[in-house]
Amino acid sequence: MHWSTDRRGFLKAAGAGLAAAAALPRFAWAAEGATLRLRVVADFQVLDPYGIIGELDDIIPRCTNVTLVRLGDMRDGNQWRPWAAEKIEWLDATRLAFTLREGLKWTGDFGPVTAADVKFSFERIAGSDSAWAYQFEKLKEVEVIDDRSGVIHLTEPFAPFPVIALPYYGGHIVCQKAVEAAGGSYTTEIPAQCGPYLFDTWEQNQKVTLKANPDWTGEKPAFDRVEFYIVTDDQAAELAYEADAFDFTRVAVGAAAQLKSALPAGAAMIEAPGTRYAWLTINMNAEPLKDIRVRQAIQYAYDGQAVLDGAYDGLVARSTGVVPPTSGFARPANLIAARDVEKAKALLAEAGAEGIELNLYALTDNTSQTIAQIVQANLAEAGITLNIQPVEDAAYWALGDKTAGDGYKSVELVLMNFAGGIDPTENLVWFRPDQIGIYNWSFFDNPEYESLYQASTTEQDAGKRRAMFNRMEDLMEESGGFIFICFEPYLAIHDADIVPVILADGHPDPVAFRRV
Repeated sequence: MHWSTDRRGFLKAAGAGLAAAAALPRFAWAAEGATLRLRVVADFQVLDPYGIIGELDDIIPRCTNVTLVRLGDMRDGNQWRPWAAEKIEWLDATRLAFTLREGLKWTGDFGPVTAADVKFSFERIAGSDSAWAYQFEKLKEVEVIDDRSGVIHLTEPFAPFPVIALPYYGGHIVCQKAVEAAGGSYTTEIPAQCGPYLFDTWEQNQKVTLKANPDWTGEKPAFDRVEFYIVTDDQAAELAYEADAFDFTRVAVGAAAQLKSALPAGAAMIEAPGTRYAWLTINMNAEPLKDIRVRQAIQYAYDGQAVLDGAYDGLVARSTGVVPPTSGFARPANLIAARDVEKAKALLAEAGAEGIELNLYALTDNTSQTIAQIVQANLAEAGITLNIQPVEDAAYWALGDKTAGDGYKSVELVLMNFAGGIDPTENLVWFRPDQIGIYNWSFFDNPEYESLYQASTTEQDAGKRRAMFNRMEDLMEESGGFIFICFEPYLAIHDADIVPVILADGHPDPVAFRRV
């Protein structure tokens, strides 16, 4: 993947209500130069790599734990380099040898980071019910040679392994002794840390602070502290940035035109193709949606251009699947390329489902709610009543979680939005049958899809891989369980004297941020 309005016056006047968010006590202005202040959209939930869920869940371990390799900025081609590994190299197509750097030390008197910790970290996730088990699906074992050296054995050749499994999420290394002492897993308290930063303070749903690790022997980060401010609303975050509440924030795509015409003083903007993909999931297991004609009626009633114009200011094209155009593997077109309300009505009549009423769940951010309202209007024209159910972040991710009860079986429609990966398999993995009750909320279960997924992980020919990926997306659309919306462009503003690093999933890497 290759990657004239006075707004400060507006902030003081028309934006007073939203600006109040920036004036709350939780926004403590940081000392110049010493602290990096980042806005995130939601609080963390699980810091154990086994159970990591979203944005901050992974950003914090990027700072407090180590990985064998580290990715660079997505705008520079997602290059990777050794990190906790002093040396890492392929011995052959299925053996990857590594040697850990000297001086990597756990907090809490747990001693040095060892090859046994690497083995424990990877093998506890491989073959488990963790959402990140797919990263280690080709893992046979980690052979420990000595305290600092080991060999990762794969079951078969898998060239993308270093960028899929090792840099983040399940690739974060944990301390075996500390995790076992904690009962085998953890949630909000890391039992042992080894990274450039240490977890310092947490004000739930408001702020998380990290401090420099005095025992860190690797590359010293540019900032002594990192503060994460949790602001769900994009517009509030933009206004808070202008009030100097933080140094970096991602902003809504709809803000692009305004920002380009009048950037805040001292600010710079990042605008780049993104890997974050949005779609509407249609749960074929829910009773009202078991008839494929009802699901297809929803697909035909959907007005893709209206959504793009209304929620994204027409700045993006409709996606043809979950494989991004920047990858070179994207599907040429959707099977249902044009809206057909009469066709939708006819399908509902055939299914005896005229006047059907459904629930659509969506996050509470402006973009999600705008999309939901447009879809609601689209489906109403075909005779489908859609009740929008706004859901806050933590409750949202429980909707399709089988560990939270049986509710996941009957959730009807959900607006979904995932961070993408480098290899297309990272985006397609979530729709396999083993993800039902985890992230496959459509209950999509297709043997041909699974067979193609497995074949694509070892196929070396790019043309053959593209054909596999395109067919997999055909199968998704044919099931009636999906409507592909778009790939959201990456848009952020930051202080011009800071150089951010954004990883392939669209999340920042605070460790690599630096000052000009």
